[in-house]
Amino acid sequence: MNLKKWRSWLDTPIAPFSLATFRILFGLLMCWEVIRYFLGNWIERFYLRPEFLFKYYGFEWLQPWPGDGLYWHFAFVGLCALLITVGLFYRLAMWGFFLSFSYIFLLDQARYLNHFYLVCIIAFVLCLTPAHHAWSLDARRHGQMRSVPRWAVVSLVALFEILLLYAGIVKINPDWLNGDPLRLWFNNRASIPILGPLVAGDWAIYAASYAAIILHLLGAPLLFFKRTRLFVFLAYCVFHITNAIVFTIGIFPWMTIAGTLLFFNADWPIQFSNKLGIRTRAYRYSDSSTPTASWLFLVLGLFLVLQAMFPLRHYLYPGDVAWTEEGHRFAWRMKLRTKHGHATFRIKDPTSGKEWVVKPENYLSKRQYRYMVGRPDMILQYAHYLEGVWMRENKVADVEVRASVWCSLNGKPQRLLVDPDIDLTQVERKLWPAANWILASY
Repeated sequence: MNLKKWRSWLDTPIAPFSLATFRILFGLLMCWEVIRYFLGNWIERFYLRPEFLFKYYGFEWLQPWPGDGLYWHFAFVGLCALLITVGLFYRLAMWGFFLSFSYIFLLDQARYLNHFYLVCIIAFVLCLTPAHHAWSLDARRHGQMRSVPRWAVVSLVALFEILLLYAGIVKINPDWLNGDPLRLWFNNRASIPILGPLVAGDWAIYAASYAAIILHLLGAPLLFFKRTRLFVFLAYCVFHITNAIVFTIGIFPWMTIAGTLLFFNADWPIQFSNKLGIRTRAYRYSDSSTPTASWLFLVLGLFLVLQAMFPLRHYLYPGDVAWTEEGHRFAWRMKLRTKHGHATFRIKDPTSGKEWVVKPENYLSKRQYRYMVGRPDMILQYAHYLEGVWMRENKVADVEVRASVWCSLNGKPQRLLVDPDIDLTQVERKLWPAANWILASY
């Protein structure tokens, strides 16, 4: 298929109902997520109470709004999610949601969750797609429902296909094939009624480990074929619902199930309601469409290529990515490692020789501390933070900061994660390999 035919195929008008259903499910899930933050007092607990927030590289300048600003910010996110659900002022609401949610995502690196990253990239794609052409107040205002170009669904399908494939590829590693860290997690959940005793045995651990690989590597491509699509979808439903029961992973299972529905025909909601015996009125929609701008194809194409290539960046770094964490985030490396450890920072005034010992668990939240002891970049950030605090509060010209961090990966014996003899204030935070200050893995 040449470029002209390929573009014509992507521009072909299709039924708008599958995309509209995904828009509604996405909006509802995000409304619920915002409600959870208010009900659980998570805004104050995660973002306002901590004295220090870990930052992503390049976003060190980003800070929470002063006063009650962050509460109003979350309320705005919820309002945008509600407008997306009902399809009112969709374009404006979608861009507002994408920018405001991305701000929350970038506030604290210790709050990194794969499903938050997924929400950000889905929201970006939805900003460019006409998901409000059906079952929306915008469509009612315009007096008709309209078709959507095929690329609007294909771009989201490609996004989920990348996610599902990498979720299987990354699990082909020695620890996962040996049942780790599932063994630790399943044993800790043996008390769950009915399901707990079933997952505690070695047979269940190995079965789950290999089944997850098979499901993603074989199941994800089979979603493209009509004969196997329903069977694979049901398998994914069982997989994600089981994960939701056994693990605390928020909205991720439900968002992935909603995304998997996009692999079905564009009018599957109408066909499904008819099979249930729910006779719907004839949903008529206009097939009129205008050619898609070249810049939009270029932006989406480059974005999808980036999503396909970015998870491979850990090959540019030396060492085990599960140990060094270099290239671990934004790569769909889900449930691959568990880390436990403890950290102590030693601060020294090189002029007077005076020394201080800092135990970070006394100053960070439990989650921040738990995440920091296994992630060298966060250890480096905290060392630089301590440097600034000590120089300011003790009125000294310079300090040295060293860290003694003992860490265990997937239940193995603890060992030093970073070199305790290196002054971390002299280590520059950068995207390039971290040289010799991160010690070798097992």
